[in-house]
Amino acid sequence: MTPLAPHPFTLLPNAGFQPDEPYGEHRSGLLSSPALAQAQAVITAWPGYAVTPLCALPHLAQGAGLASIHYKDEGSRFGLGSFKALGGAYAVARLLCRELGQRLGRSVSHAELQSDPALRLACADITVTCATDGNHGRSVAWGAQMLGCRCVIYIHATVSEGRRAAIAHYGAQVLRTAGNYDDSVQQADRDAKANGWFVISDTSYPGYMDIPRDVMQGYQLMVHEAVSALPQWPTHVFVQAGVGGFAAAVCAYFWERNTAQRPVFVVVEPERADCLLQSARAGAVVAVKGDLNTLMAGLACGEVSLLAWDILATGANAFCTIPDAAAVDVMRFLANPQGGDPVIVAGESAVAGLAAVLLIAQDPGARASLGLGPDSRVLLFGSEGDTDPALYQQLVGRSAAQVLADGAAA
Repeated sequence: MTPLAPHPFTLLPNAGFQPDEPYGEHRSGLLSSPALAQAQAVITAWPGYAVTPLCALPHLAQGAGLASIHYKDEGSRFGLGSFKALGGAYAVARLLCRELGQRLGRSVSHAELQSDPALRLACADITVTCATDGNHGRSVAWGAQMLGCRCVIYIHATVSEGRRAAIAHYGAQVLRTAGNYDDSVQQADRDAKANGWFVISDTSYPGYMDIPRDVMQGYQLMVHEAVSALPQWPTHVFVQAGVGGFAAAVCAYFWERNTAQRPVFVVVEPERADCLLQSARAGAVVAVKGDLNTLMAGLACGEVSLLAWDILATGANAFCTIPDAAAVDVMRFLANPQGGDPVIVAGESAVAGLAAVLLIAQDPGARASLGLGPDSRVLLFGSEGDTDPALYQQLVGRSAAQVLADGAAA
């Protein structure tokens, strides 16, 4: 039996899923292995780059009636605490190369950007901006600081003070707006147009595609690391989603490489911010309105990224929503594992995929619909560590440092 208490969840098979559809030229123009190779060359050269751990959870897999569960733990990524470090900062680098190249009338490489004092001085005249729930803004601010440009970050009303301070730590000006995440996106866009700033967003919309594509391409390095470390190709992948860019990057990686044997792919959202599930239900992009009040702050998004929908609309097998309480239960379980599984510090937005697996594993009908069984090899992406340390301690009952110390002593 799994250690997760039963919680209500919704599992929606994707009526638009196309199992035999080739990845195709259009999607290759969005995300591709050559573009990933470019991102990999840039990101792996940054100071502090290290491959994040892929944690096997054999005891948990046995209890869930599965062959294996592997959890890619992004909590140590560049010291920023989340996978977002791969996307926003890479998009900042790409933007600066393009903009300086246009100004100078020649191509500018990422290596030059970091080594040429004159180029760094020119970067100081460029301002990047975005709206964020926390992690993406931290990545953009870190990238701006690393590369020498200015940065203004917008956060919405319910983003915690801890997340605001973490962004400001990297030298960004942080502005709090009224309303929800989507309102802050619109405010950042308006102010950028008025001030001549560059928006580095992880969500795409009509007329704004290039930068979100760079963000998503950066995310794929995480997938490549995970697959390179796996003993076998996964049969199932569960990925949590906000606007969908992260989930689409993961889905595209597998689809491009092996259309015939791509894993069963499930997108997981909070029940109070389920724009992707609602879009799948409607067969078209649908916005979810309201305060989107979920504990999983990094997933509190009401509008789907159009680039992400290009991939997920026919590439995802199913969409699932879970309640906040299930996420908290999984955070606590990973901090107190059983049967020799490793201790993992996982933030509230990191665990939705694992929570969905454990809930579905307890439901015979849901299991059968996804083909989950004793031969299933499940891959998950733990997208953040304790990016809000105070909230983590409140939810788990101990700080991350205490959790890791207790695990080492056990």
